[in-house]
Amino acid sequence: MKRRALWSTALIAPLALYGCGSAAGPESSEGGGDGTLVVWDWKSADATAESYIEEAKADFAEKHPDVEVEFVAQPFDQYYNLLGTAIQSGEGPDVMLFNGGGQLRDRADALLPLEDYLAEDMERLAGWEAFSADGHVYAAPVTLQGHPIYYNKALYEEAGLDPEAPAATWGDFLADCETITEATGAKCFAMGNKEGYGIQFFLSGLGSGVLTAQEYDDWIAGNRDWNSPGVKRIFELWVEADQAGLNNDGVNSTAMFNDEFAIFDAGEAAHVIGLMSDIGHWKEFGEFIGAENVGVMPAPLVNPEAAPNLPFDGGIGYGVAEWTGDPELAADLVRSLTSTAALEAFYADAGAIAADTTIDASTAGPATADIVAQIPTGRPALHVALSAETLELMGRLSQELLSGSVTVDDALDQLAESDQAG
Repeated sequence: MKRRALWSTALIAPLALYGCGSAAGPESSEGGGDGTLVVWDWKSADATAESYIEEAKADFAEKHPDVEVEFVAQPFDQYYNLLGTAIQSGEGPDVMLFNGGGQLRDRADALLPLEDYLAEDMERLAGWEAFSADGHVYAAPVTLQGHPIYYNKALYEEAGLDPEAPAATWGDFLADCETITEATGAKCFAMGNKEGYGIQFFLSGLGSGVLTAQEYDDWIAGNRDWNSPGVKRIFELWVEADQAGLNNDGVNSTAMFNDEFAIFDAGEAAHVIGLMSDIGHWKEFGEFIGAENVGVMPAPLVNPEAAPNLPFDGGIGYGVAEWTGDPELAADLVRSLTSTAALEAFYADAGAIAADTTIDASTAGPATADIVAQIPTGRPALHVALSAETLELMGRLSQELLSGSVTVDDALDQLAESDQAG
């Protein structure tokens, strides 16, 4: 039996592409030295990213043989705190890795606009919107990240259900979950919310089955009505699913990384809202339950007027610090970190859905074929549109909702106030 690798990282919202790294403080890794570029990330110490980093370094060395590149892998659960210290001091690495969405946008003032440096890469790479703010691009996308609903086809078959025909409506989905639990003992959902991240995946993974297309568009555009019936229904479902026993026990004490995904890998839950790239995704699941048993389903329809879609954005991307001594050189390193050869290695070894549109990920198996087929009609993930502060509040409130210490109405009022302030 395959044993799950242990990870020591936590996910920091908003989007989550996740990894581990060795600790190194800001004082030991400032950039801007003569002939040296310093990169901060949380990926370069990850064994599955080794070939990606080596390909990127080789590409850069070919163009700049006299420039040394130093990768400093920070621990992910401290990454943005360390980065904040560097930004406050106005000195630190030349190049920095970011999750797409709020974590980058909240720090855009510390980054250089890159569109003039990376103009020829704009068409080849996808996912730029997640790294953009106020009409400028502040990082180049490395991966596409999204939140498919995965299901275990073997459990469906064991329960006498058609593994190729998952439920299209919420009512039928609940009926299938009951059948699976009765036949196999497996829970409906693997869910971890110890850090408050489970609500993010729940919102984005299931939200397109609740909101109308217009409501979805308004949310992404920033015209969010937290007290609308649709939004309220999503948060009601968050509570109802747990109260109905659809989740594994102890959601608030279960870490998403990697306890939630271990539950799915072990066949103890039939569904999980996972990721497209790098961890908690098709490649990892296939190694445990078999690639042929990894299914991908659209969000079940809660609202008949909703339009289910694959929620995805740019996943992770590298940006350039505004204090770097040679912006053009640092931007050229970002180009190497998003080169086709480097991203092909990242896809092959880590299972990342690369932002490079010339790489065909659909051949890796049925799950990736389903995911890639949905990308042309996919929409940005709902939680990625929110600020880091609102996401942090949403995480705390999601735990309180499950414990019964706050009502849905009260939680939504607090989130509306936070979102408007941001």
